[in-house]
Amino acid sequence: MTWIIDKQFDFCYGHRVWSQSLETEYSLDDCLMCRHLHGHQGRIKIFLAAETLQNGMVTDFKHLNWFKQWLDATLDHKFIIDRNDPLFPDMMSHYCADGKMDDTRFFRHDEGYWTPRLEVVDGEIGAIREKYEGMVIVDFVPTSEQLTAWMLEIVQKKMAPLGIRVNSVEFWETPKSHCEIKA
Repeated sequence: MTWIIDKQFDFCYGHRVWSQSLETEYSLDDCLMCRHLHGHQGRIKIFLAAETLQNGMVTDFKHLNWFKQWLDATLDHKFIIDRNDPLFPDMMSHYCADGKMDDTRFFRHDEGYWTPRLEVVDGEIGAIREKYEGMVIVDFVPTSEQLTAWMLEIVQKKMAPLGIRVNSVEFWETPKSHCEIKA
């Protein structure tokens, strides 16, 4: 027998799918809306599994509180951008040299993303700092599929020391658009 439990989390985020392309025979138009800067009310569901129970449980649901904290601090109300996006140098102009990401001006996090090392830029603290403190830089196009795979990797790594197996991760970009990845 296998027991599976799940816990759901909601967050708001923005992104841009710069690589979007369409087959108009199926999409019925050629409007590449996901190439625009836009936002979503995202929902993620983590499924944990076990063949044997510990204290009558797969694990305590509270063992996922760390993920809610990470999600709120890292992605909620932030803009996720691919460092390979052609708009990246323009959007991160104060942090790019010669159109490229200046790695010395970014902090690399263990979970595989970068954030700008916030500093006073050209004597300006207010609006410029606010622009950059909301940026989360990744090394992939932030599609539903890629975000789901990234979060699966993060949860697997964190839960492994407890001997907890991640069965799958589901991600809703919108109430009607859903992605699932199985471990």
